[in-house]
Amino acid sequence: MQVCIHRGTNEIGGSCVEVVSGCGKRIILDLGLPLNAESNDKKYLPDISGLDGSDDSLLAVMISHPHLDHFGLLGHIAGNIPVIMGADARRILIKAAPFLRGEWRVPAMGLNFKSEKTFDLGPFRITPYLIDHSAYDAYSILIEADGKRLFYSGDFRMHGRKAKLTQKLMASPPEKIDVLLLEGSTLGRVGYEESFPDEAEIEDTLAAVFEDATGLTLVHTSAQNIDRVVSIFRACKKTGKTLVIDLYTAVVLEATGNKNIPQSDWPEIALYVPEKQRIQIKQNQWFALLKKHLKSRIYIGNLQSIANKSILLFRPLHMQDLENGGLLDDALYIFSQWEGYWEQDSNSYLRDWLNKYTVPKVSIHTSGHASPSDLKRFAVALAPERIVPIHTFRPEKYHDLFDSVEMHYDSEFWKV
Repeated sequence: MQVCIHRGTNEIGGSCVEVVSGCGKRIILDLGLPLNAESNDKKYLPDISGLDGSDDSLLAVMISHPHLDHFGLLGHIAGNIPVIMGADARRILIKAAPFLRGEWRVPAMGLNFKSEKTFDLGPFRITPYLIDHSAYDAYSILIEADGKRLFYSGDFRMHGRKAKLTQKLMASPPEKIDVLLLEGSTLGRVGYEESFPDEAEIEDTLAAVFEDATGLTLVHTSAQNIDRVVSIFRACKKTGKTLVIDLYTAVVLEATGNKNIPQSDWPEIALYVPEKQRIQIKQNQWFALLKKHLKSRIYIGNLQSIANKSILLFRPLHMQDLENGGLLDDALYIFSQWEGYWEQDSNSYLRDWLNKYTVPKVSIHTSGHASPSDLKRFAVALAPERIVPIHTFRPEKYHDLFDSVEMHYDSEFWKV
């Protein structure tokens, strides 16, 4: 079995790994858009034979989880290439695609991962493991072929609401792993002894801020970060606040298929459809979709009357409505994403907007990735013969934490 990390040996984002069996059959692990990509352009596709559907040695593309830097280039490959991923993740991407700018073709059909359920794909034997990450329905993947065992960690952590999934894997890991492809997103960013707050701590911090808010509170996070949406909702319940969501968020929450996750028809949740989204609905004739979520719909006048008792799951398309509705007096903006996104030039318009209306910003967030000490614990538990860095800007840091580190470069083929 041979492996080529097409992107990721010294970079976070744009992950893509090609695995080749001794008989020449191939699979691809993730096909992500680089974090620094200016657009979702075909030019970012790695140089892999058969992405046009012309080479039947390419058996499938497997997506570990539904984050853009792991699936974002799927729209540029042939529709006859099977895409294998979690069923919930697939449903989220299908439901979210119409709301996104640009061309976002839904994933081609293929098998759905079921945690710890092994399946065969040509010469490959595949076992996915559901794991804790900020993306919903995320997996690590064990690949066996030619008598070798490769374990792809994907992105994971141990401090989310699904931490028990990672702990379960570590308590009973697959045996005799030859190579562990181990993500290292946090290496070089935080010290070895540093840890991250868990989602329960994020929930408590949010609740304390919500309690003191005197106007409308805007929380800017990804609707697809389901753990965070749950934390926000629970903080709302603790403080007697109403969580206000838009149609996109309602659709994503429904797409999880999990009735224990907040839904648009829950009494503590209100649906507000901003003007830009109403235009989308009219243009795309989404009236049946809207009707499914109308039970708790409110309008701008309602939002004005309950501003100090409401938490708005904010998206930039709300900006004009909030201005026109006079809802920025005493408002508070909470940024609940990686701080690196905030500093990007693409967010300058948002920074200017908050400054214009003197809306204060508070950052409340935790990482979607394992701390260095948790990476060490994970590697010890899986006990691989070799560890290969991936999804990291600092591959040289692996030598400080792990034994038997094997360095490789993008586009280099090497043997397991």
